[in-house]
Formats: sequence, C-alpha cells, structure tokens
Amino acid sequence: MARIAVIPGDGIGKEVVPEGVRMLELLDRQHGLGLRYETFDLGADRYIRDGTTMPPETMARLRDEFDAIYLGALGDPRVPTNVHAKDILLGARFQLDLYINLRPIRLLDERRCPIKGKRAEDVDMIVFRENTEGLYTGVGGQFKRGTPDEVAIEQEINTRKGVERIIRAAFEYAKKHHRRSVCMSDKANAMRHGHELWQRTFKEVAAEYPGITTFHRYVDVLAMEMVQSPERFDVIVTNNLFGDIVTDLGAALQGGIGLAASGNIHPGKVSLFEPVHGSAPDIAGKGIANPFGALLSAGMLLAHLGRDDLRSRIEEAIRASLLAGQVTRELGGTLGTRAAADAVLERLAS
Repeated sequence: MARIAVIPGDGIGKEVVPEGVRMLELLDRQHGLGLRYETFDLGADRYIRDGTTMPPETMARLRDEFDAIYLGALGDPRVPTNVHAKDILLGARFQLDLYINLRPIRLLDERRCPIKGKRAEDVDMIVFRENTEGLYTGVGGQFKRGTPDEVAIEQEINTRKGVERIIRAAFEYAKKHHRRSVCMSDKANAMRHGHELWQRTFKEVAAEYPGITTFHRYVDVLAMEMVQSPERFDVIVTNNLFGDIVTDLGAALQGGIGLAASGNIHPGKVSLFEPVHGSAPDIAGKGIANPFGALLSAGMLLAHLGRDDLRSRIEEAIRASLLAGQVTRELGGTLGTRAAADAVLERLAS
C-alpha cells in the first residue's frame, strides 16, 4: 500500500489535481497499486480563513506517514506576500530535504516545438536542479530599508554535501537510464567562490563514471545552446536559480508550460510532485486549464513508487492525445480540462 497526500492548493491546482487523482484511481484498478489518499486543506483559502499555512504537526505527518505528496499549485492575488506558498512548498523542500528538483524536458509532439525542424528525439533531456541551497535559502537582509541609501543583500549558499549529492544523483540517473552524457552548468567565471566548488566537485564525481561523457557550459551559453541545438543535451545538473530558469526555457521547447511536470525528490523518502504551471489565477474557475502537466507529474509520482512502466504509459497516452488534437485551448484545441483528461484516460483504459 502507498499513501499519497493530496494538496490541490490554489487556482487551477484545484481543477487539475482531481483529474490526476482520477487517472491514478484508474491505474490502481487496472494494476492493484494499493493507493490510499488523504486530501489536505492547505492553500490561500485556508490562510485567509484562519491564518494557517503549514502546521508543524502536518509537516511531521507528511514526513512520517506518506510515500508521496501530490500538489496542484500555490499562489493567490488575495495573498500578495504569498506567505502560504512559501511555508507550504519551500517549507516542504527544506524540511523534507527534497534536494532533487527533477524536470524532464521531452517533446511529445514535434509540431508544438517553437524551433523549426526539431524532431521529438532532438528535445529529450532531463534537468537535475539543486533544490535546497543556492540563492533560494533566504539568507541575507536589508539595511536602511525605504531610504535612498537602502542596501539589499541576497547570499548564495553552496555546500560540498549539497553540491556533491545533486551531481551524483544526475550521474546515477544517467547510468541507470543509459543516458549518454551529463552537462554541468554554472557561472564560475563571475561567481568564482561558490561555483568553483561546483566545477571541482563535478570533475571529481565524473571520474567515478568513466562510461558517461561529461561537459560544462556557463549558464548563459547553456540557454543559448538549448535553443540552437537542444539535441546536444541529455542530463543537465545545475544550481537552484539557474535550474529554475532553464527548465522554464525547456518547457517552451517541449510545447508549453502546461506540459511541464516536476518532482521534488529525496530518494527513498517521501517526495513531492507537481505541475509547474502555477496557479494561473487569470483562468482559474473557467475549466480551461491544461491537465497534462498534472497527469505527467502523477506519472513521475508512480515512477517514484517503482512503476516507471506506468509513467511511460501515461506519457504515450498524452502523446497520442496531442497528435490527435484532443487538447485545451492554449494548445490550439477546443477541449476543457475534464474533456482533455478524459481523452487520456480513455486511452489508458483501452
């Protein structure tokens, strides 16, 4: 039996997560997965109602009682500080030590790639983004705030432990999945202290994997080459900030942010899976949100539970729906959220 914590969250998260749960229930009936769900009332509505973001006892339960967390989206204009999103999502990343942010970038329908002439096999990479250090730790401060002399400092944290384990995770993935190369990206020519640590650690770990080709790109060059020649890249490993940026570029290459899935992972422990499109308050409640990112994220959840075969089935069903034009409006189709999910579920059912 596997226990899944469901957090629909805000905006379109509350529309796409139920479709993902429907798909998981279908696959459970087919394959006897023994999935059990508990839905948590966490998000902007709860925060506005009683000030709750992420109670410590809830975080403890997520850590101790569940195998995976399925999250919709967080962010609501009624909470301009987004304090609830910080406490829930970043809180989970840091407190559960979800040090791998895993972002597959796969072009399922080449017609949707913005780069002319690229085939599906040309856009097939996976990014390992360090998820617990870097510039997103909140270390820093402000001095003389609100005055003409204001100073704001944001500090980047890089530890040998944190850098080595994300690099090693990238190599282990490449080895297990027969990927040909690992590229590490940094900005050591401008950020020489922290990113020299990345370069040195990458070389040391790479020496343990002689069968895998390794190379380095500064992040600005990486962004350029991802657009010019995405086929150069197989596995990419980088820090928190750069990974956040280049994976959204990758989402554009694969056809749009509505097709982007992610996992926040600690191998062997409870991990969190979410589509990366955000809460999209401008379209929330209209029934037009693309559910494919949420379905692909549920597939990553199943892979985390040991069923990579089902992740592949989900991906193929979504590929077939894309090719058939059974998609939502932002992809040029006419279907709403429920109908687009139905198209995928019908293929999985057959």
